[in-house]
Amino acid sequence: MLLRTGVDEKTGEVLSPAVLAERVGWCADLVAAMVGALLVEHWKSVDVEVLASGRDAGGRRLPSNAWMALRRLGWTVTPPAGVKVNDRVVRMAQEQAGRVLRSVKWRVDVTAGVLSTWPADPRRRTPVEWDQVRTAIPGGEGLPSSVIKGRTRQVAAFLAVNGRLPVDVFELEGAPRVPRMLLLAACDRQQATIERNDTDPAKALLRVQLPTRADPRSYRDWTWVACPISLPPTVPASAILHLPTLRVTSRQVRADVAYTHAVPKAKRAGHTVALGVDWGLNTLLSAGALRLHPDGRITALGAGGQFRAAGVLAKQHRLRRHGQRLHAKADHYQRLAGGDSQHNLAGKHAVLRDEIRHVSARRSKLNDALAWAAARWAVDQAIAARATVIYVEDLRSMEARGMGATMNTRLSQQVRGKIVDRMRHLAAEHGVAVVTVPARNTSKHCPQCLTPLRHCKAPDRPSVAGWKWAICPHQSCGWQGDRDHGAWRRIAARGLTHQAKTVTDKTSGHMVIRTVVDTLEATAVVTPTACKASRRDRSKTGPTRHQPPRPAPRRRRAPSPTRPHHGRAGKRPEGHAPTDRNRLPRAAHRHQGVNTISTPTTGHRPRGAALGAGFHFHAHASPPRWETIPEIQSNSGSLS
Repeated sequence: MLLRTGVDEKTGEVLSPAVLAERVGWCADLVAAMVGALLVEHWKSVDVEVLASGRDAGGRRLPSNAWMALRRLGWTVTPPAGVKVNDRVVRMAQEQAGRVLRSVKWRVDVTAGVLSTWPADPRRRTPVEWDQVRTAIPGGEGLPSSVIKGRTRQVAAFLAVNGRLPVDVFELEGAPRVPRMLLLAACDRQQATIERNDTDPAKALLRVQLPTRADPRSYRDWTWVACPISLPPTVPASAILHLPTLRVTSRQVRADVAYTHAVPKAKRAGHTVALGVDWGLNTLLSAGALRLHPDGRITALGAGGQFRAAGVLAKQHRLRRHGQRLHAKADHYQRLAGGDSQHNLAGKHAVLRDEIRHVSARRSKLNDALAWAAARWAVDQAIAARATVIYVEDLRSMEARGMGATMNTRLSQQVRGKIVDRMRHLAAEHGVAVVTVPARNTSKHCPQCLTPLRHCKAPDRPSVAGWKWAICPHQSCGWQGDRDHGAWRRIAARGLTHQAKTVTDKTSGHMVIRTVVDTLEATAVVTPTACKASRRDRSKTGPTRHQPPRPAPRRRRAPSPTRPHHGRAGKRPEGHAPTDRNRLPRAAHRHQGVNTISTPTTGHRPRGAALGAGFHFHAHASPPRWETIPEIQSNSGSLS
């Protein structure tokens, strides 16, 4: 949410968005400086292991709050000399640094496992080497292969430059860049408060202490600022608001407000209607609902739907290619400069780095928007079908390969993990469970008879090899359809038959189906339903009634009115095109059939539609041939 204004409670001054962003930025800069100092001091394997162990030197359990854990370990930080801040500002710095240090533990374990089992050929591991690296990584059995490959490429790049393997991830990566933010959740009422309006639940008031200068010298340089917040309609009126996180972006202050409210509890088993979601090759998401009957039959509820985001994905790929070109150019400038800060290319290199960060931020925002939109669509499909569970493919076993270099890269860049996380969040509000199922053979076998499918390029080109269209070769089945539509049927049917095998992962708390049982898989078939006959009997009982010829579209049966100036009147009905035009209208020169789909080769010129040529590539209404439309009765009806 955007904070548009604030009021300084000491002076009564109304702060503009720019001034409010400046004051929040001053506080965020103070916090970022202390966070950077903490990360530089404790960016090493020993300190990260101590923090991740959850125990202090005396064996006591560390608190869950990061700032309290750092204080228990004695990791303190002080503001710059001459700057006065209260203890709550230091808490925010310790909380942010503690979260970063806790999150790096996962990268430490993955890098250590890759280094301890370094393969003979980093580009291609043998099956034995894959088993070794997964055993060396905690939880490596379910780790995606793409993560291990990415970390291997990072280590190989270090090896090519330095001639040796890195010691750990801290030699491979430097301390991360600290974002400008204020984690108000680490504060108490002496630094920030948030209260909901008693009369209007859509309004809230955030009060926070902010400095009046970039380097506050005393507590008098800190004043309370009241910021009104307009809550979106997605926040329930009964929800409990928590202190937000303030971020400064483009001279604006955004508040990430967290809230808590009661939701129905999702169940692991006992589902009769389920939504299957497939990560498609043709589209981002394909989904549909299945029903489990008491006799064990599984039937489809409709034909399903697809979430198409071709425009967003195309923009995402353009930004990716642009970022790759910028990285290549920046690396080239860096090699030419040779580390000399006074080189002529140093300024250009700094500009490129800023542009790289800008492109990365755009990609991140685009991915977030796409993830929320796709998750919202999937949950809406489940609500419309009255499904109580959403079955999704297990992302850990998915890897883009075999589709060509361009397609593999595009599939690897899809934000599948973010979509599932957002889907779990949105589904929890409605008591809908989200369960991951194994993805093996979901697109390979027929959903109606489990026979291996034959894939082709298109339904009208069955002999051309491809992967878009699937055809069942079994003669008694004969199912055919889009590859993705067959996959969501298989996913939902597998989930319904294996719902008794659903367990909750102890680490993440997510519901998963880990293995496929052959006896249950044999019953995961979708029974085809017969087409329902029309309620009206349309059989022929007599001769066909004669239909009089219809008049030309939008052509009146009344005579044309008298023209205001000169000209003949009442000679013929008024039509689309002027009667005094010798050449054909522009629409007649397109040489298009009824099934032709094309795009205009020139700019948008609605001249033909404006002159009465009829439909154009865009919709335009043909203007009448008179200034005042006369009141004339017509029984031709309206076709517009």
